[in-house]
Amino acid sequence: MSYFIFGVLPYVALTVLVVGSIARYERDPFTWKSGSSQLLGRKQLIWGSILFHVGILIVFFGHLIGMLTPVELFHALHISYAFKQLMAIVVGGIAGAMAIIGGAMLLHRRLFNPRVRASSTFADTGILVLLFVQIVVGMGTILVSIQHLDGGEMVKFMDWARAIFTLRKDAWHIVADVHWIYKLHILLGLVIFILFPFTRLVHMLSVPVRYLWRPGYQIVRTRKRNASQPAE
Repeated sequence: MSYFIFGVLPYVALTVLVVGSIARYERDPFTWKSGSSQLLGRKQLIWGSILFHVGILIVFFGHLIGMLTPVELFHALHISYAFKQLMAIVVGGIAGAMAIIGGAMLLHRRLFNPRVRASSTFADTGILVLLFVQIVVGMGTILVSIQHLDGGEMVKFMDWARAIFTLRKDAWHIVADVHWIYKLHILLGLVIFILFPFTRLVHMLSVPVRYLWRPGYQIVRTRKRNASQPAE
């Protein structure tokens, strides 16, 4: 099972993530959206959405940078494993708490607001539940991590991530003896990657960053017109 989760499933998850996302964008471009329900309940959505999105983005990029940064870079910068792990616990703990509060607000809204619930699909609710569970499990890993602040477990996962991308056959063996809660955290993360192309999460790939450098302001015509002017 450890071989499958850490040695096979990562490649399955990454393949489905990439190929599935491209296929959905090419075949069903009009489904590539987050499906906003703002008109059905705005106040709770705003606070929940801000807390959830800010928290989960910090956690995501923290994991991405933390696991894919070469260990040699930390050596060159004279950053100890213990310091890196402590920073991950502090920053990740704060961001995780934000995501849990925001996620709970969004989940409560989606389950108990009749109009939002009626407009939600099984995938909408299911992926939100899965993300919420993943964040809770991630916070649980902090309780294990603070028991040993030497950074040993963190280095194992950094080596494992590098081994996956360098196609090492023994990648799974690097993390085979870690605490079960870390294994569950990785497993849920890979499952989310697999489900990514088939849910509303695809809108993460369509962040409108181009608006930051567009050449001019968007001109919007008003519906009002002078009665003396002829209609166009």
